[in-house]
This record gives sequence, C-alpha cells and structure tokens, in this order.
Amino acid sequence: MNQSVVTTFPVTDGVRQALEITLRGVDELLPQPDWVQKLARSEATGVPLRIKLGLDPTAPDIHIGHTVVLNKMRQLQDLGHTVIFLIGDFTTLIGDPSGRNTTRPPLTPAQIKANAETYYTQAAKVLDPARTEIRYNSEWCEPLGAVGMIQLAAKYTVARMMERNDFHQRFTDGSSISLHEFLYPLLQGYDSVALKSDLELGGTDQKFNLLMGRHLQQEYGQEPQCVLTMPLLVGLDGIDKMSKSKNNYIGITEDANTMFAKVLSISDTLMWDWYTLLSFRSLADIAALKDEVAAGRNPKDAKVALAKEITARFHSAAAADAAEQDFMNRSKGGVPDDITELNLPLPDGAPVGIAALLKLAGLAASTGEGNRLIDGGGVRVDSGVVSDKGLKLGAGVYVVQVGKRKFARVTLA
Repeated sequence: MNQSVVTTFPVTDGVRQALEITLRGVDELLPQPDWVQKLARSEATGVPLRIKLGLDPTAPDIHIGHTVVLNKMRQLQDLGHTVIFLIGDFTTLIGDPSGRNTTRPPLTPAQIKANAETYYTQAAKVLDPARTEIRYNSEWCEPLGAVGMIQLAAKYTVARMMERNDFHQRFTDGSSISLHEFLYPLLQGYDSVALKSDLELGGTDQKFNLLMGRHLQQEYGQEPQCVLTMPLLVGLDGIDKMSKSKNNYIGITEDANTMFAKVLSISDTLMWDWYTLLSFRSLADIAALKDEVAAGRNPKDAKVALAKEITARFHSAAAADAAEQDFMNRSKGGVPDDITELNLPLPDGAPVGIAALLKLAGLAASTGEGNRLIDGGGVRVDSGVVSDKGLKLGAGVYVVQVGKRKFARVTLA
C-alpha cells in the first residue's frame, strides 16, 4: 500500500486554516478526514496537491455562475497547490447527461475547438495563469482505443450506473438512454486516473461523476481523490440557478457598466450568498460587514462594494470606479434634462407591478410588452437592471428607464 496512505501526518494550525478555506461556501467535501490528511501530508512534505476541475466547452462563453468553482480553485491555488484546468474536448463529443432528461446533442469538432479557445481565456480572469496546468482529455482518451474502452467499461456495472437519478428517472419515464451516455461518467472518472488528482471540484449536479473518479482511481491502484461540490449560484431573479436560458445571468464578458448595475439589482438577502461564493474577501471581513448592516448601515454600501469587486475582477479597478460613477450619475439625475415627470396614484395604496407601471408611464404599449422588455434586460429602475418580472414598487420616487433613450421620473403615492 502507498506509504502516504498509512502514514498519519500532524494536523497543524496551518492545516486547519487550509481546511477552513477549503470549506468556505461548499456543499460537500467527501471524505473530509481524507482531505485533512492530504493537506497535512502536503504541508509536511512540501509536495503540492493536484486539484482538478474539468469543463466541457459546450458554449463559447461563461457567466459568473460558472466562476463559483473557479473561485474555489483560485483559493486552493493561493495555498500553493497545483491547479489543473481540464478542457473536456473528448467528452464533449459525448455530452454530459447530468441533469438531463434527453440525450444531449453532440457538438462538432470545429465547435468544440472554437469554444475551447475562449474558455481558458475567460477562466484566466479568475485563475493565476502562471500557476495553472492546462490539459485536454483527448490526450489520454483518444489513445484508449476499442480495447482500452472495453477494459474501462468493465470497471463498473450497469446496475450501479442506473443508480444515477437522471438515468433512473429517464428509464422510469420510458425516455431513451443512449449507450454512449454511460461512457461519459466513466471517461470523466478516467480523467482523474490520468491526472492522478487529489481533489476534484464540481457543481452539486456533478457528484456522481466526481465519485466515479474516486472509484476508478481505486480500481487502478491509486490513492483515491477527494470530492468537493459547490452550490449552484442563484441568478439575478433570486429564484433559479444562474442560466442564460433564464436570462438571469451576468456574462463575464459584459461591459463594466452593465455588470456593475446587474450586481446592484440583486436582493439584499441574495447579496450575502454572492459574497460567500464570489467574493475574495475573508469570511471575517464579510461577517463584520454583515454585522454593520444589521446595526443600521445601508445594505447598498455592501452591494456597491461587491459590485466593484466583481467588476474589477473581469475588467479593471479603473473600470469598476467608472462604472460606479456612471451608476451614481444616473441615480442622481444623469438622465435627459427633459425627462418626463409623472405622478401616479397607487390603487388602495398597494404596490404596483413593474410591467403595469411601464404601461402606465407610457414606456411600454402593454404589460405583455413590458414583461418582454424585462426578459431582454432592457428595463432599469434607479439604474439597476430589473430581472424579476414580479417586482412591485410601493410609494416613492423612481427613475424608470427602458432601453437607452426612454426615461420617466415616476412618483408613486
């Protein structure tokens, strides 16, 4: 047996601090005692751990929801460990069935190549490129050949594969499951064998695939990796996970002003989850800031700080400062001098829905059009992008904007 497995290394204050950083914002760390010993061994021997994150280039760009696991990689990278950014150019030919109720259509090699070229460029906005190992799983998957694929498939049973919730549900529903979809978790697991990873990261929807890596490493006589899952980031609407299809996302290539304003549009409650998952500030700093808000400080101050941090990460500190100034200018009347002034009564004093307000203010022809404008990200209230069609506004004065040229200062009473 590998000596590193049986030797117990001392758990120092440094190891405990590294564990605290590892656990920040995570959903699960499995098994935690094994990870503690890996950290202790690394500290005692000076040999960095190998930490793997695999991403399939299924789309040409990523949003900040994808950066939750990248942030965790950066935190572990800053502890001195080796970060492996794995581009699944081979597994993309199959398509990840995780969370799917239908077979995912495969991409062409040309699409995969084009998407892969932009993936790492965007990820490098979070990771330190000088300390990141970039790999493509076609390096070891293509040489497997038919014999190697058969040998790999023999390492797992159909019964175990059908324990996956998505496969089980599709089988129960009578939906088709293609045989090649069984290969995806096997090949993702084999990536861990090829890379000899100590830890693999992924979203909560990836748990089965991550544990497959641990299983296959044992099958191939390696020390099994630990598995760390991160929660899926809730989007701008405060309801669903961030997704382009839900139009509740912030793309990391969006302009600084839009990015800044979108962060300011989230709820005060959601803001703290975003701080935990997206900010690089220490947990102690975040806790102190939260206490200040609870004691009466305006939560907008905390939200502005978060917006500046995120905007600076994907643009620059100067761009973040400029975005803040742009937001302040708009909030303080940085709008046309001839802006329409409206006084609208609130029926029975009840708040009015945002789509209905757009119609009443003459900024949309109907509530339906208002909802479509919101879906398109074209509506702002006090410079904050409106993502929630269920938003209701009570008594007060609001600067409502549709597109770049339609404005109204609305007084609701």
